[in-house]
Amino acid sequence: MDDNARHHRANIVGECLQSEDITRMDWPAYSPDLNPIQHVWDMLGRRIAARQPPPTCLPELRRALLDEWCNIPQDQIDNLTLSMPRRCKACIASSGRHTPY
Repeated sequence: MDDNARHHRANIVGECLQSEDITRMDWPAYSPDLNPIQHVWDMLGRRIAARQPPPTCLPELRRALLDEWCNIPQDQIDNLTLSMPRRCKACIASSGRHTPY
């Protein structure tokens, strides 16, 4: 799965996928919201932004990211996974264009 970004379409990437017998999925270019990890990254970013005091250096940021990653509730991850059929239906209904997710 990729979003057709240039670095995903580089010849070397295609050669690697082909050598590993990996088939690309068709993925609507305007639907990155279907990828659940994007929502997890958003959760993580919001948790970091809400920290008081915020991280002020790279080592602090690294520790904060690891701490917040470990503290994302599993039920939030589960809800993202369970929402995939609904998200896919919405994407199909919108012909691969914007969805409310």
